Amino acid sequence: MAEFRPGQPVETTTPDVEVTVTPTTPLPVGRHRFQLVVEDDSGNLSEPSTAEVIVRDTQKPTAVLDAPREVDLGRSFQLSGKRSSDVALGRIVKYIWTRLD
Repeated sequence: MAEFRPGQPVETTTPDVEVTVTPTTPLPVGRHRFQLVVEDDSGNLSEPSTAEVIVRDTQKPTAVLDAPREVDLGRSFQLSGKRSSDVALGRIVKYIWTRLD
């Protein structure tokens, strides 16, 4: 397990490494580039090899609609989506309201 920070190398003696992500050290949605340089037993360094990883948010948000059970005829009323949520690090950016009947 390794915590990767931009520009700070992480050295291992094994050919695999886990990119550890936690709530306090998230890898945000978007493109992230990683680089590998290997060193042989003579101290020679390879040319860099790079890879791009795209972090996607594929989990649906949860809509919660709060409304009064009853309203008086001719009175306006409030609908609320304040309790709607997205997974950690995500945020709701649009509310799409529709009257169904």
